[in-house]
Amino acid sequence: MPLHESAAREVATPGVQVIAVTGGKGGTGKSSVAVNLATAFAQAGRKAMLLDGDLGLANVDVLLGLTPRYTLEHVLRGERALEEVILETSAGVRVVPAASGVARMAALSAAEQAGLVQAFSALPGPLDVLIVDTAAGISESVLQFCQAAQQVLVVMRDEPTSLTDTYALIKVLSRNHGLRHFRIVANMTREPDQGRSVFGRLQRVTDRYLDVLLEYAGEIPEDRLLQKAVQAQRAVMELYPGCPAAQAFKRLARAAGAWPTPVNASGRLEFFLERMLARPPPRLTVLK
Repeated sequence: MPLHESAAREVATPGVQVIAVTGGKGGTGKSSVAVNLATAFAQAGRKAMLLDGDLGLANVDVLLGLTPRYTLEHVLRGERALEEVILETSAGVRVVPAASGVARMAALSAAEQAGLVQAFSALPGPLDVLIVDTAAGISESVLQFCQAAQQVLVVMRDEPTSLTDTYALIKVLSRNHGLRHFRIVANMTREPDQGRSVFGRLQRVTDRYLDVLLEYAGEIPEDRLLQKAVQAQRAVMELYPGCPAAQAFKRLARAAGAWPTPVNASGRLEFFLERMLARPPPRLTVLK
């Protein structure tokens, strides 16, 4: 093959798809969505990594029954390289655990956050998709991760407080940080098309007051087998692959696989770092 053709193919190599899974409040099942979406990607043959971005109250390792020896806190202190803290699930998802209950991890400086992301760019091995499970709410780490990701997947429930908090999150990200595109998944729905109904209510409010584009990503039905999987500390995709919730996660992964992905010559995470550093540190302002 001529050298110029080889170089052209390398430049056209798709980069890593980064999806920030976030939510306006606790209790929406955001972490469960992140865990099972990453597992669905892995089961579909995609090389998936899951970053626990809840830097103060980590729980991805708990949901997956993992016992990390080292966490991102050790990376921050310079005691371990990032690749040394990574765990792998039986489905093949590489998990980057965060520290739980460590106050300093919940208030990283912009430089420390950038340093963590920079460490990702040096990770060996191919990667197709990075799922970032952010903290709930609008802390600086949530805003930083959402700004850096290509896709922001907002998890909400059909509850008044969830609707209000989801709107507040989207308002902050759009008005203060320039994000305009959000994908919405309705979690724990109890009736067919309940997800589209709650999405419609949110969209009517954002269409009236915000300059954003919302896209409906689907719904995850309330499923007792999903709750059993949580109690067993396993992904429902592995434990009960035929249940309604697992099938919904498969559909979500298929849809997400078609979302736009940037072209990146290295195929690693350098672009993620660049997006983190290209913007000033997020600032929280009072909503009016």
